Amino acid sequence: MSQTQRNLDRKIVVIGAGASGIACATKLLEYGFQNVLVVEAEERVGGRIHTIPFGDNVIDLGAQWCHGERDNIVYELTRRQEEELLESTGPVYENYQCVRSNREVVPENVASRLKAIVGDSLVSRQLELRHCSGSLGSYLTNKFYETLRRPENADIDAVVAREFFDNYQKFENSVEASDTLDQVSGRGYLDYWECEGDILLNWKDKGYVELLKLLMRAREVKSELGVLEQRLLLGTRALKINWNRNDGRVELELSNGENCIADHVVVTVSLGVLKEQHWRLFEPKLPVEKQRAIEGLAFGTVNKIFVEFPVAFWPDDWTGFTLLWRDEDLDDIRGTSRAWLEDVFGFYRVSYQPRILAGWITNVNGRHMETLPEDEILAGCMYLFRRFLHWNIPDPSSFRTSAWHTNENFRGSYSYRSMETENLGTGARELAHPLTVVSTTPEREREPSDELQQSRCDKPIVQFAGEASSEHYYSTVHGAVEAGWREAKRLADFYGQSASWSGTKSQL
Repeated sequence: MSQTQRNLDRKIVVIGAGASGIACATKLLEYGFQNVLVVEAEERVGGRIHTIPFGDNVIDLGAQWCHGERDNIVYELTRRQEEELLESTGPVYENYQCVRSNREVVPENVASRLKAIVGDSLVSRQLELRHCSGSLGSYLTNKFYETLRRPENADIDAVVAREFFDNYQKFENSVEASDTLDQVSGRGYLDYWECEGDILLNWKDKGYVELLKLLMRAREVKSELGVLEQRLLLGTRALKINWNRNDGRVELELSNGENCIADHVVVTVSLGVLKEQHWRLFEPKLPVEKQRAIEGLAFGTVNKIFVEFPVAFWPDDWTGFTLLWRDEDLDDIRGTSRAWLEDVFGFYRVSYQPRILAGWITNVNGRHMETLPEDEILAGCMYLFRRFLHWNIPDPSSFRTSAWHTNENFRGSYSYRSMETENLGTGARELAHPLTVVSTTPEREREPSDELQQSRCDKPIVQFAGEASSEHYYSTVHGAVEAGWREAKRLADFYGQSASWSGTKSQL
């Protein structure tokens, strides 16, 4: 057997079958590796991509949109298909009504100016946050009220403006997955690069699961799991990763009672899982720099609430509403079992679902909602609809929520850069850095004259992917996919066979 073939037969285990794990495993196969196994704790593939049948077709409990077009690998993958998989969601999240808790709709001329104030800050913050030493929250608060005090905004009621800004902060928390914007690093916020183009491209009536099918080439090979058929171990959790063996390999203890020896392990579990389990998952413990990255990077929860009605009770041109609470109305729910409703910040129309409204909730109340009985959550939502909206609202016909925090295989939704990240001076680069051992084995193809030479190099034996390990596209699916490809390429580069292996090379 040639050295090339021996290299291609290396045992590689990918932990996690989310977007990053699937991207890594399928790219490894493209490079020519054949001994690839994906271990997934859930009984399904997709991770935080979770498309389910609901209403007139499907809904996405997790990732929902392709965020941007330029330099977005998810968008590029879809453009290679004959079928148009994506389309614009339109101005749903711009043309919403601002409704107060006494059913008063904020006049459009006032609402549009308030939206413009926070919208304008999106541009200026890219320049001003470079010199910010505080949180995103303190910056946005100062910016909002500074603009509000300008003479052209003197006619805007201060109370309504405050209610609007309170709601806007909840919306921004859903973007970041933070509990409060005071947790978000002002400078760290700039680490995220927004792809140019439409940032709310939806998957029509098919859902984000279409991306998984593209990555696995499911349609090409006419198999639900595509090229990963027979290479997936579902419903199986990695309990222990012993990465300091004398033979330079990794031993995995699995929840099905089996032990697995691998040449390389790629860990793609969520940052939330790493935060909770790294101290008991890895043997020996992770290096201090790795622990600092896991502890310093932040990970939060954003949940969705889907309510289907027998008929649409809203006008055709109505896209949804945000909830502006008056202080005296908040007193009605604070201190009661419905206090969690304060952090449901809006309900919006859903593309290709004409009878559904989707609500969003974040932070501690979003996590608390996951622990409540379904009928209690639904009753709370109907309370909101009937308190804020003036129409006659029918009882719902169906209902579904996400629950990302209570699931021990996720422990939240996605990552962000917090003040703690900044204080510890850590980041995605430290998280992505592999655990290595010194290799003296001639892994690469050599000329016969080099036969006696031995190369000493750091061999990556445990690697880390997932959206949190992406320096500039964290919190996104395209960041997760690129991170998975990055780690597949790391192995291809290590074995020095990239150019001669079958399949398409990574575009990173």
